[in-house]
Amino acid sequence: MATPEGAASEPELVSIPATPHGLSTPEGAATPTTGDGGGGRSSKGGGAGTPGRRVVDGLRGYLEEVGHLTRLDPRDAWLPVTESRGGNARYAAFHSLNAGLGFQALLLPLAFPGLGWSWGVISLTIAYFWQLYTLWILVKLHEAVPGRRYNRYVELAQAAFGEKLGMWLALFPTIYLSAGTATALILVGGETMKLFFQIVCGPLCSPSPITTVEWYLVFTSLAVILSQLPNLNSIAGLSLIGGATAIMYCTMSWVLSVSQPRPATVSYDPVKSASFGTSLFSTLNTLGIVAFAFRGHNLALEIQATMPSTFKHPAHVPMWRGTKVAYLLIAMCLFPVAVGGYWAYGNMMPPGGMLAALYAFHSHDTPRGLLAMTCLLVVLNCLSSFQIYSMPVFDSFEAYYTGRTNRPCSPWVRSGFRVFYGFLSLFISVALPFLSSLAGLLGGLTLPVTFAYPCFMWIHVKKPERFSFSWYLNWGLGLLGTAFSLAFSLGGVWSIVSNGMKFKFFKPPN
Repeated sequence: MATPEGAASEPELVSIPATPHGLSTPEGAATPTTGDGGGGRSSKGGGAGTPGRRVVDGLRGYLEEVGHLTRLDPRDAWLPVTESRGGNARYAAFHSLNAGLGFQALLLPLAFPGLGWSWGVISLTIAYFWQLYTLWILVKLHEAVPGRRYNRYVELAQAAFGEKLGMWLALFPTIYLSAGTATALILVGGETMKLFFQIVCGPLCSPSPITTVEWYLVFTSLAVILSQLPNLNSIAGLSLIGGATAIMYCTMSWVLSVSQPRPATVSYDPVKSASFGTSLFSTLNTLGIVAFAFRGHNLALEIQATMPSTFKHPAHVPMWRGTKVAYLLIAMCLFPVAVGGYWAYGNMMPPGGMLAALYAFHSHDTPRGLLAMTCLLVVLNCLSSFQIYSMPVFDSFEAYYTGRTNRPCSPWVRSGFRVFYGFLSLFISVALPFLSSLAGLLGGLTLPVTFAYPCFMWIHVKKPERFSFSWYLNWGLGLLGTAFSLAFSLGGVWSIVSNGMKFKFFKPPN
């Protein structure tokens, strides 16, 4: 098998000569006879065969038992991503659902006023199957090279593109998708907790005795407490809660919206722009919102790293089985939210998405308990998503510590890292309270991780035959994804400038 450029010199790779095909005979096959007539006789033990056959069978059993002859870095047993190898298809489904479905889904109806019904549905469908294909690529590339498991997205990027180029290409978007998402979750979770309090308390608590920053602090404190769970497998229960709550609030948001009378002035006419350039950039920004709804690819390799793997039972089988279930459920949430939300509110959809629309248009004709329940589900989902998106950052902190000290983190050091990271994210959320309003721009900047890089990785690692279907497909999707990334980023910048968004640092809403 061809190896990626630069990977052959890495110390983790083990060069083991392949067993000759002639030595591996099917079970039950007769042993060839030798010239002296003594061949073909089996031992009294019933088919044990010649000593050479027994050696080959024993070697084959050993290979099937220990897996891909991977020389494991001992420090992997100290790190939260690879500390536990007891994952399975159920855990993969829980983690993939929690990572792939979140508050971004509630912003999807914002893309339809600029695209219209037809192009909105077409764009969402293409993006869904595109990212599902690139996710399959990542699952297959996890163990594409014998003797090596790529347990982290950056590791695979370095193996495919070279150590330095891979680091530059993958480091920023994966850091944002982990740390930036955690910061956005504090913003959304804290503001939703405040909304939940206002709905439950009603006019008796107006104005709110607790400021928005204090709600951010409450949310962060709860997230830091939950972050003390040691490794990725240990948060499988939280991922199940996060996925289940996301399904429930997505379903409740569109069901409550379509079951109520629509606003009298609702309109579905595509937004008209003054010039072609304005129309183009507006369309690119809305496509960026669609791309922003698909997330979780930066965690796929980490999730698969929690599974045991052997020749007979490779990790990609349960991983893909769980991922397929998760993304079927994700599709059953994203499409109704996008279509139902646009049908209910049309061009009147507020910038905050479905949750803001529910509160703005139906706070008086929807039972207060249902609105409060929807908000509570969003908070629980944000708390759960914070854990899985923060795990790669915890892993990086501990990898640096163990690399310097050559010993595992003590419980106090591990806890200290997580407390520091949680309150650093709180500081960033207070300093940049407008971060969640940059969906189009951020969707463009991080798009290559989901839509482009996996295609280029497949070409560099698997090396498909030139001008074959696979070669054309991956080059085409990779280049198209890169072009879309640049275009969506420009569209996001244009939207910020044209809407006159004011970046108020350290001034979160009251």
